[in-house]
Amino acid sequence: MNPKRKRFYHIAISLTLIIIGVIVMIVLTASKPELKKATHSAPVPMVRVMKVETKPRSVTVRGEGTVQPLREIDLVPQVGGKIIEISPALVNGGEFSKDDKLLSIDPVDYELAVTLAKAKVKDSESNLKIIQEEALVAKEEWRVHHTGNSHTRKDPPPLVAKEPQLAAARAKLDADRADLKKALLNLERTVFKAPFNGLVSKKLVDVGQYVSPGQAVARIFSTEAVEIPLPLEDKTLFWFDVPGFTPGDGPGSFATVRSSIAGREIVTSGRVVRAEGKLDEKTRMITVVVRVDRPYAIKPPLAIGLFVTVDIEGRILPDAAVIPRAALHQGNIVWVVNGDGILKFRTVTVARYQGEGIIIESGLTSGEMVVISPLKAVTDGMTVRTAMAKESNSK
Repeated sequence: MNPKRKRFYHIAISLTLIIIGVIVMIVLTASKPELKKATHSAPVPMVRVMKVETKPRSVTVRGEGTVQPLREIDLVPQVGGKIIEISPALVNGGEFSKDDKLLSIDPVDYELAVTLAKAKVKDSESNLKIIQEEALVAKEEWRVHHTGNSHTRKDPPPLVAKEPQLAAARAKLDADRADLKKALLNLERTVFKAPFNGLVSKKLVDVGQYVSPGQAVARIFSTEAVEIPLPLEDKTLFWFDVPGFTPGDGPGSFATVRSSIAGREIVTSGRVVRAEGKLDEKTRMITVVVRVDRPYAIKPPLAIGLFVTVDIEGRILPDAAVIPRAALHQGNIVWVVNGDGILKFRTVTVARYQGEGIIIESGLTSGEMVVISPLKAVTDGMTVRTAMAKESNSK
C-alpha cells in the first residue's frame, strides 16, 4: 500500500472515532436527569446566657501585703551594770504585759548613790537653817542699835541680813535635792519594765553580762495592733475612704484580712487608717495602711511577717450588676438577647473589674439575658438560640 493511501486511512479512522465519541456524549447528556437547585437555610447559633440581677452592691478593692508591727523597739537601759535577773518572758517569742519586769541590773552602786545624795540634802538643810538663824539675829541687832535714828533706814543692808548667804544655801539645797532625785531615778532604772503589751523578737543579753547605757538588750514589738501596708493603684482610692487623704472627715473603710497559718485559715477585720502620702516613683503605686487590733488574741494569731490578702469595703453602687469578664466586649459592649431570640449590642458603664467578674454600674436591668459565651461572627440584630448557664456570677 502506498503511503498516501495509508495516511488517508489513518485520518478517516480518527475522524470516525471522534464523531462516534461526540454522538455518545450527546446521547448521555440528553438522558441525564436535570439537577434541581436546593435552598439551604443558615443554622441559628447557640449561645449561653445568664440572667442579670441589679441591686445595691459594695465595690471591693483587693490588695496583698505583709503584716508588720505597729511598734517595734530596741530595749536600751539608761544605766549600766551587771544583769542579775532576767524574766522568763525575755526569750525569743516570749510574751509579756505592760509594766512587767523584764530584767534587773545590780542596784548596789545606785543605792549607795542614793544614800550619799540623801546625806548631802540633810547637810544642806542644816546649813540653810543655821544661816537663817544667823540672819534673824543680825536683823534683830540692827533694829536694836538703830531704833529711833531717823537718818537710818528701817531695813538692814543685804549683807547684814545675810541675804547672799541665804540665796547660796537655798541654791545648794536645791542642787542636792536634784542630785537625790537623779540618784533615785537611776536606782529605779535598774529594774527594766515593759513599756507595752508585746512579744520578744530577739534576746541579746543574759544573766551576768555587763551592759552599758545605750546598749540594746532585746528587741520587742507591740501586740496591741498590727499594720498591713498595701500598694494599690492610685485610681482605686476613688472607691474607699482613707483618713487624711481622700475627701471627708469620717473614719477609714472597713477591711477583711485573710490568710492561712498552721494549716488553718485566718479571717479577721481591720480598718484603713492612713496612706503613706506619696506615690512610688517606679511603680506609680500608693501605699494604703490597714490596721488590725489585737492580732494575737485569735489562735492561730495574725503573726508578724505573715502574707495576707485584704479586701477593702468600698462605696455602694445603688443599682449595679455583676457579669463575667467573658460577657464584656470592646471595653463597654454587652450582648443582650430579648425574648424573641434577637441579639442586641448594649453599651454599659463599667465600674470596676472585681475578681473574675465585672461590676456594671449602669446599662443593664434585672431580668435581662446577657450572652456569656463567645461567637465567631456576630452582628447586631442577629437571631440566636439560648441556653441558660448553670451558675450565675450576678450574685
